[in-house]
Amino acid sequence: MDSDKSELRWGVAQRLEFIEFRLFWEGHVNRSDLMEQFGLSVNQASADLNRYIGLAPDNMVYDKSARTYVRGPEYAAHFLKPDANRYLTQLRSLADGNMDRDDTWIAELPSYDAAPTPARGINPVILRSVVGAIRRSEAIEVKYQSLSRPEPSWRWIAPHAIGFDGFRWHTRAFCQADEVFKDFLLSRILDTRGVETSVVTDAADADWQEDVTLEIGPHPELSESQKSVIALDYGMRGGKARIKVRRALLYYALKRLGLDTDPSARKPHEQQIVLINRDIVFGEHNAGQVF
Repeated sequence: MDSDKSELRWGVAQRLEFIEFRLFWEGHVNRSDLMEQFGLSVNQASADLNRYIGLAPDNMVYDKSARTYVRGPEYAAHFLKPDANRYLTQLRSLADGNMDRDDTWIAELPSYDAAPTPARGINPVILRSVVGAIRRSEAIEVKYQSLSRPEPSWRWIAPHAIGFDGFRWHTRAFCQADEVFKDFLLSRILDTRGVETSVVTDAADADWQEDVTLEIGPHPELSESQKSVIALDYGMRGGKARIKVRRALLYYALKRLGLDTDPSARKPHEQQIVLINRDIVFGEHNAGQVF
């Protein structure tokens, strides 16, 4: 797969991936699909389909009655590795309004929706300033509204990364006032002004550089059948799954997985999973909370 793609120009490779995407997920593809998606001429679209047939002859056959190419019985991915997460992520992005209908390769959208996620009021100019500071290794002065103080205050921070806790975006930065690395919610940065060169690098942020491995398994009080279903849900092997997370994001990961409290606090069918290496994980420093 990779060797075939590497020998093709990027534009051609993209169109062959598109053909394969439509064959796998929709079961059919034709010239008009290529023409609409990439703005091709009839001749170019035909050439791409013929090229694909030459490279993967068993993947599609022409259905004369439907006047379209359909997925062949011997179909096997050649240019594109089918990815369920990618497909579902597109549906989620469409539901959240973060992707336009024309930006997806999905032709026939299934009926879909998602639990709403509150939109975060991140100022694009603020985000641009933070990203620019990260790229140029700069410290910036920000007006930040912390919940530990009644009014916003100006402070110097040296951001080195952007993080996501599952609901909110923040920047991982060195706080010059407290001389410690912290998470600053982007939506709470109200303004920026000064900029200066920073000598602090991400290498000094030990919690960002170090990974922690979470070992999760089905709740022991579930039935064997229920444990098997949970194992499938989380892609477990041998009754456990390993999730690697930066120590700086550990707090958020545990909270999102419902592993931040004692498993006995909830009923087994509600808790579903437990942290097998709980003593090791909770015995370590727990970084990553915003303020």
